[in-house]
Order: sequence, then C-alpha cells, then structure tokens
Amino acid sequence: MSAVSIATAAYLVAALLFVLSLAGLSKHDTSRRGVAFGMTGMAIALGATIWLAVSGAWGDPAAMVGLAIMLGAVVVGAGIGLWRAKVVEMTGMPELIALLHSFVGLAAVLVGWNGHLHAGDISPELVDIHHAEVFIGVFIGGVTFTGSIVAYLKLSAKISSKPLMLPGKNILNLGAIALFIALTVWYVIDSSLILLIAVTIVSLLLGWHLVASIGGGDMPVVVSMLNSYSGWAAAAAGFLLSNDLLIVTGALVGSSGAYLSYIMCKAMNRSFISVIAGGFGIAAPAKNGEEEVGEHREIDAASAAEMLAGASSVVITPGYGMAVAQAQYPVAEITQKLRDRGVDVRFGIHPVAGRLPGHMNVLLAEAKVPYDVVLEMDEINDDLAETDVVLVIGANDTVNPAAAEDPGSPIAGMPVLRVWEAKNVIVFKRSMASGYAGVQNPLFFRENAQMLFGDAKDRVEDILRAL
Repeated sequence: MSAVSIATAAYLVAALLFVLSLAGLSKHDTSRRGVAFGMTGMAIALGATIWLAVSGAWGDPAAMVGLAIMLGAVVVGAGIGLWRAKVVEMTGMPELIALLHSFVGLAAVLVGWNGHLHAGDISPELVDIHHAEVFIGVFIGGVTFTGSIVAYLKLSAKISSKPLMLPGKNILNLGAIALFIALTVWYVIDSSLILLIAVTIVSLLLGWHLVASIGGGDMPVVVSMLNSYSGWAAAAAGFLLSNDLLIVTGALVGSSGAYLSYIMCKAMNRSFISVIAGGFGIAAPAKNGEEEVGEHREIDAASAAEMLAGASSVVITPGYGMAVAQAQYPVAEITQKLRDRGVDVRFGIHPVAGRLPGHMNVLLAEAKVPYDVVLEMDEINDDLAETDVVLVIGANDTVNPAAAEDPGSPIAGMPVLRVWEAKNVIVFKRSMASGYAGVQNPLFFRENAQMLFGDAKDRVEDILRAL
C-alpha cells in the first residue's frame, strides 16, 4: 500500500474521531470521552502527515532539510502547547483560546501567500479557481488573526472591553467586504502581488475593527464566532494544500462554531449580524447623573449561613467572578453540606455565563458537583419564584432585571436568570461596580436582595465555617 493510501485512510479515521469528539462534547457525562476522541484523532492526523512527508522526502537531500524544519516546528509547537496547557488557569482559558484562533488565522494567511508564490505549478484550467482560493483564504485568515488578537487583549483586560464607536462603523465594515469582493474578481483576472498585499491589509484592518467594535457583554459570542472563522480559515488552507483532512476538519469547526454562535445569540436575544455590527456592550446611561439607582443592603457570612440553613430550596447562579476567585470548590462543599441536611440545592447556568461557552459547567464539573443538579437557564427559570434563597456568585449581566423590565437598557430583551423572583437573593461581589458589559444592575437595590462583599472564595468559606 502506498504512503498516500495509508495517509488517506488515517485521515478518514481522524475525521470520524473528530465527529465523535463533537458529539461527546455536547453532554457533560460524555465530555471526557469527547476530548479523548479529539486528541486521538489529532495524533493520528499528525502522524499520518509526518509519515507522508517522510515518504516523499526520503532520498532527496533538499526535501530532507524541509522535513527536518517541519519536525523541529512540531517539537517546538508541542512544547509550547504543553507548557501553556499546564500553566493556564480556567479563568485564562478564554484568552488562550482566542490566542490559539489567531495562530490558525495567521497560518491561513501564510498558506495563501505560499499559494500565490507557487501558482505557476497549477494546471491552466484550474488556475482561476486557485487564485480565488488564495484570495478568500488570505481574507478569512487575516480577519481571524487580528480579530482574535483584539479578543485576547479585551479578555485579558489589556485594553478596554468597551466597544470602539467609529463614525459610520457599519458602513466601514460593509465597505471593506465590498472592496474584498471587487479585489477578488480583479485578482482572478490579474493575479498581481499588489492586490494580494491590498487584501491582506484590508482583512487585517477589518478583523481588528469588527472585534474592537464589540462590547464586553458580547465577548462569549465573539470567542465562538472566531472559532468558526478559524475553522473556515483551516478549510481554505486545506483547499490550497489539497489536504482533505484540513477541509473536513475546518468545515466541522467552522459549522459547529457558527451554530454555537447562533445558539448563544438566540440566548441573548441578539442577531448574529447585530453582534458583528457592535453588539450591546455600551454602558447604560446613568439616571440623573448618578451611577447607583437606590440603596443596597448588606449581609454578613453568619447571617447568610443562617438563611441557607433555614431554607428548603436553594439555587446557585455562578458567573465569571466565581472563576476568578476559584470559589467552585468551597461552593461544591456548601452544596454537599446543604444537601446532606435535606436542602434542595441546584445550579442555574446562563448560556453565556463566564467568558466562554460552557465555562461554568467545566468549573463545576472540576469541583465534582453532580451533573444532575446543574441546570440550564430554561430549566431553572420557572422554579425561581418558589425558591427560598438564590446565591448569585460573581454573576452580574446574566441576572440583570433591566434586560426584562427596562426597554431602554442596552441589554433589553436579553433572556436572563430571573433570580429577583426568589424570596431572598444574596449577591457575592467585590464592589457595587457594573458587570463586564458596563451595565448597572438594579437587582442590587431590590428589597429581597442583600450584598455580601469581598472575595467570593473567602466569603463562601466563611459561610461553610458558620454552617
């Protein structure tokens, strides 16, 4: 059997494993299996690619030099990947993923440029198609690259999470897309290097502007959107390299990322086009020039423990603040202690809680919280009115009543966890500051809500001791 046949068979197996990986990741109890399928598929794909390169280069000194460079790159990349995976915390995972997306985009740009430089090797009847592939691949890769860099900078707080509001920003975006289409037609007719340089610059600027114009409240959707872009960039690179596995894998990532973005936009009552155009993320106007909208009440850990001990039902709604404080472990202990006392404890997870889809689910699974008590927003919302105590731990925008009650709010219409309907609400926060979307939360001033200030982990541990 030839090396090409062996590699093709391996690619087919890897593609099937990637499909099984996506299926496994769709549920909590099969997620570990899904990750294992994905890792195995990637190992097979990488091994087959190396085998194909070794077979083609054997006996050719020049090709062997190229093979050595490729293997060196694999070793360096694997080392960096293992190091980052080891040191990154769960709170830093969104930033890491955004950064990884940027590498995929950059790779697509480089593959596109390589395709331009070697266009002479393409048969005349396919050269126009090849030129279109080069141009589209460079454009998608450029948008993915700079968009992911901006997302990384916003998520890591290296730049402001507020949206960039340039005059006529939608016209700028549409103009860039129209220019790309015109340049593509021109490039197919006349494959000038100047046109490739022009589309590279346009794509880099568009990627930067698209994500810079999106506010912090929409960043979970942005991460998902960039995941989709990176998939299509990989597929474009696959066409240029005539690599079937890259095409299949890129299409899987691109389509699944697009579908996840659609689900998240639906959960936030936002259209995908609206998010691309800038999302909501603009701070709500303060009333009468004041930031706060009422008087808040405070509670201490001992009183919170007493309230929990006397409750028959408790719902915990976590957010990014829980991840930052790494409070999931004492939260899991409180859950077990209350359940041992006969208290019905459940978790309400908003689809965009945290800064990454599934962020809270992963944290709770990491702390060994039982899957059956972790419920999605739609599963728990109708029960909140009958709940004795709701603990809001580090969440803000996802429990904001302004989304449901204030038509003028920047987050109006966004489905949220209706925690204010419960008999008592305890909000764990460091301060009265607004959330990541920059929107003030009237929940803090409700009569049935009390604030427990300080580090979430410290306060939860205080409650544990009091219990």
